[in-house]
Amino acid sequence: MQSSKWKSRRQVLELGAAVGLTATGAVELFKSEPGFAQTAAPAASVSTADLMAPGPLPDLWQGSADAPITMIEYASMTCPHCAAFTAETYPALKSKYIDTGKVHFVLREFPFDPYATAAFMLARCVGPDKREAMVELLFAQQKNWAYADKPLEGLTNVVKQTGMTQDQFNACLRDRTLYDQVNEIRDTAAKKFGVEATPTFFVNGKKIEGEMSVAELDNLLAPMLKS
Repeated sequence: MQSSKWKSRRQVLELGAAVGLTATGAVELFKSEPGFAQTAAPAASVSTADLMAPGPLPDLWQGSADAPITMIEYASMTCPHCAAFTAETYPALKSKYIDTGKVHFVLREFPFDPYATAAFMLARCVGPDKREAMVELLFAQQKNWAYADKPLEGLTNVVKQTGMTQDQFNACLRDRTLYDQVNEIRDTAAKKFGVEATPTFFVNGKKIEGEMSVAELDNLLAPMLKS
């Protein structure tokens, strides 16, 4: 699991400069990243009604709304465990459970650093019909931007593969309203649901922390489908 960890001040300033902020503005803009939010006490389960309450940005659900299982994942775009889940377990989750009407699934933003916030913003800016593909692309190429020597340059190069121009890239990251909305999703999860690390899943309200293998996923969901 990934827990709260700041990127360097140099990287914060680099990202701020890319979106037209002064050094002071960049630090101010990104200082509300995790570590500033007060978290609730960890809970074994959370009310599904509370989890489903509308947030600052619309959830982009996959699967049938009538599915017997509701599954919410809180992830950070710079989290290697989240990337591994997306690459190794999510395809089985989608084919066996989401596409067959058994699971109603959504991934929600829980960025742990400025670059994760930026990546989530870019995934929203491409539009709801392309957001899933953008998230998968960013996870698949995570090492090429999140852990590169020049993360911003890497992020720009990855996003260009979707057809997004540099002007669109910059305009997206200058959207303070979107920035605040992404971080509000994270802060609500921390304060209200006790999310402290990524990935964290809520499956019919039951809280599960950490990356899951396909076998672990099957063992978790099978009893719920029998009941």
